[in-house]
Amino acid sequence: MTSTPHRLQPSRRSDVPPFEVMDVLDRVAVLRAAGRDIISLCAGEPSGGAPSAVSRAAAAVHASGQPLTYTSALGICPLREALAGHYRRWYGLDVDPARVAITTGSSGGFLLAFLAAFDAGDRVALARPGYPAYRNILAALGCEVVEIDCGPDVRFQPTPELLEAAHRQAPLAGLIVASPANPTGTMVDRAELTAISQWCAASGVRLVSDEIYHGVTYPEPGAPDPRGVCAWELDDSAIVVSSFSKYWGMTGWRLGWLLLPEDLVRPVDALAGNVALCPPAPAQYAAVEAFTDESYAECDEAVEEFARTRRLLLDHAPSLGWGTAAPADGAFYYYADLGGQLDRWPSSAAYASDLLDREGVALTPGADFDDRAGTRSVRLSFAAGSAAVGEAIERISRFHDQG
Repeated sequence: MTSTPHRLQPSRRSDVPPFEVMDVLDRVAVLRAAGRDIISLCAGEPSGGAPSAVSRAAAAVHASGQPLTYTSALGICPLREALAGHYRRWYGLDVDPARVAITTGSSGGFLLAFLAAFDAGDRVALARPGYPAYRNILAALGCEVVEIDCGPDVRFQPTPELLEAAHRQAPLAGLIVASPANPTGTMVDRAELTAISQWCAASGVRLVSDEIYHGVTYPEPGAPDPRGVCAWELDDSAIVVSSFSKYWGMTGWRLGWLLLPEDLVRPVDALAGNVALCPPAPAQYAAVEAFTDESYAECDEAVEEFARTRRLLLDHAPSLGWGTAAPADGAFYYYADLGGQLDRWPSSAAYASDLLDREGVALTPGADFDDRAGTRSVRLSFAAGSAAVGEAIERISRFHDQG
């Protein structure tokens, strides 16, 4: 008797929503290939690219003929040491390079961190609206994602009170906090992060601090912690996740890093060696030059341009005809409710699709970040610079006038 073969099908864990911004980018590429003039404001991708010293170092690596072999699973020592120096420079922290793990982008860092810190079935909290990859990676790993509605009244960030309410329902194992946050750009100050960190420590909850946008901030003159507060200034049992993609403009180089609690160094080392063997070797060698005075100066100039573009956008916000927007303390996003525009378009997805087709402006619909209220919202990335954003504002105004 022949048994019935198992039907081949995708795993249940793979049934996660796609990252919609990538679908929008694919559509942008198709339209540009057809000759359309498209202003892409959908991705968080700085237009300036890597610092000059990093690019020169990459060219030298390739010109040298040096064999690009595997590196240590946690990255080359010179880069880990340079990152330790970065934490002294920005935060006054004394970081052991052995607790720095270089990763294949922050995305690879999140995967390794979640695998090392959480078991299938663990409840991990995060803010809604928030970066969709947190939710989708955790779900694929079998964790229970606990989304906490964080609206304008709490500046789109979790509070100990909201966390305690979720924890009482069933114990949390982890919390992801992003400051500056994607998509809202809001930040938690030192007092707020201290309160969250202390609540996590008292409750036995692992804090994962997304600090990818540190340095891309718009503080008032003389403000404390102008680049952001590092969670390790408060408690080094947290996992810190960061990246070369935003402040250093190195999105395609696919390099990020983790600061690891001592108990997670060996687990992440073992996982990294199995998952990817090592981060991209040429990018690692070149990235050591990201920590020179020249590179910091170039990156700070890029942030000044982001600030000018942000100011342009905020000054012209009324002409966009949208509703309530997040304050955008950092990062380079403007996240707004569409307000009265939803009288003419049924959802933010329909609005964004029509805007792209008719006026060649690409935005990201908010459902990527919030599967409830996000159907009313859009995210505009102003990382493309003042000229692109200024032209986009004119096109959006014309789009509304045409109806």
